[in-house]
Amino acid sequence: MDFVKNIIYFILNLQEKILRARLKNTINAKNNSKRKKYFQDGCLLSLESVADEEKNKMEGELSLILKQADYEPEKLLEYIKLKGTGVYYIKNPKALYSVGENEGFIYPQDGLKAAYLSLLTGRNFVLKTDEMFILSKGNINKFYFIYHLYNWYAYKHGISGVDSDSVFMLNKYLFNATDEEINKLPLADIYKLKDAIKQDKDAIEFVFKLCKDLEGAKNAFLKLTENGTSI
Repeated sequence: MDFVKNIIYFILNLQEKILRARLKNTINAKNNSKRKKYFQDGCLLSLESVADEEKNKMEGELSLILKQADYEPEKLLEYIKLKGTGVYYIKNPKALYSVGENEGFIYPQDGLKAAYLSLLTGRNFVLKTDEMFILSKGNINKFYFIYHLYNWYAYKHGISGVDSDSVFMLNKYLFNATDEEINKLPLADIYKLKDAIKQDKDAIEFVFKLCKDLEGAKNAFLKLTENGTSI
């Protein structure tokens, strides 16, 4: 369990840096987050509860889908295909590392990265790709896959923090961010990063809870990291 806890602690530490930087930035930036606050007639209205309701509803729907598919990745992949998301298989997952990706759910891409992914998956050369799953043949770690499924489902539901830009920023700043780098971010980017942090934490917690419910607390961490795969 220490591995998952450490990831969450890293996320919370970065979130603290972001909140500190947010106080130092100007407010002359557009906030697209669903966690805005509005003042009207002297009253404060926070949409944070609205965003949380959306997340809870989404997680309830996803739990039903998982049960109906017996939590099996192969059945869930068929569901993903029915919803219009491409699923592709490659021989060597390490081919994804050079463009900063791991096998699983890949957000829409453009430019050279999209071109690389399109050729890697055996399609025509394009400079823009839709969301997709890229996997290697063989057994799939059930809980690793559900983590990616959670992010895909959140993306399909338009949950804040689940988009290419936000995820790029999360990967860039998660482990190597300094206070100085965070302080230089525009406020609009800080909001994106803050939502991406919350989304990733929600995904980890959802999968870890599911893992404990299905496998028992003692086996949860081993199941999350078996076969050298970790969330």
